[in-house]
Amino acid sequence: MKFVQLIDYTTDRSDDMNRLLDRWAEQTKGKRTATHNIVGNDRSEKNHYVEIVEFPSYEEAMKNSQLPETDRTFQEMVALCDGMPSFTDLDVVRDEQLNKDLCNRFFTEIAVEGNLDAIDEVFAADYRDHDIIKEEESTVGADVIRSDLTGWRNGFDFSFTIDKQVAEGDEVVMLWTWTGTHKGEFMGIAPTGKKCTITGTTVFSCRDGKIQEGWWHMDALGLMRQLGAVH
Repeated sequence: MKFVQLIDYTTDRSDDMNRLLDRWAEQTKGKRTATHNIVGNDRSEKNHYVEIVEFPSYEEAMKNSQLPETDRTFQEMVALCDGMPSFTDLDVVRDEQLNKDLCNRFFTEIAVEGNLDAIDEVFAADYRDHDIIKEEESTVGADVIRSDLTGWRNGFDFSFTIDKQVAEGDEVVMLWTWTGTHKGEFMGIAPTGKKCTITGTTVFSCRDGKIQEGWWHMDALGLMRQLGAVH
């Protein structure tokens, strides 16, 4: 079970605090068990900060606290604060990864299941698309997704397997495997009935609950070879 520690403190020496945290991160490389660290500044009280530190488990957090570097950093941190920092220990009982869920809707509900009406729910109206198999460097508008998917769905019965998915900030990166049976004309190629498999990577940038931008990299040459269009 993931474990999160909240450290609440006030200080008017934020620059010194940042240098202290940077030094701790450098000194504990290869030893620390913390996986994620966020520091937030209270908008209504400029000297009030909350640090959020994530660990794989409570036990891993205890290992981290026992590092000599962690103890020294804490003592120096106290000296920079106005009073003693307060600690709140939390077992994570629910972890919603909303951007991942949003991107998964594209691959499952929209692309594979064919619910094209959901495109406007998932993609921003001014969505910007970058695709290496297109001549244009980028295209704008959610309709590009509708147009592209119509072409792929007319040409193939297909499925996606998400092999890897990583989210950081507003970005979600997916390594996927696409498998399809060529049932209709696609890019000028008459239906062959062949079963094809390619791999690719998609990077989606999300904001305000919608996908704002996407970058597509796929083995287009491999697909053409499997269809017999190139040798």
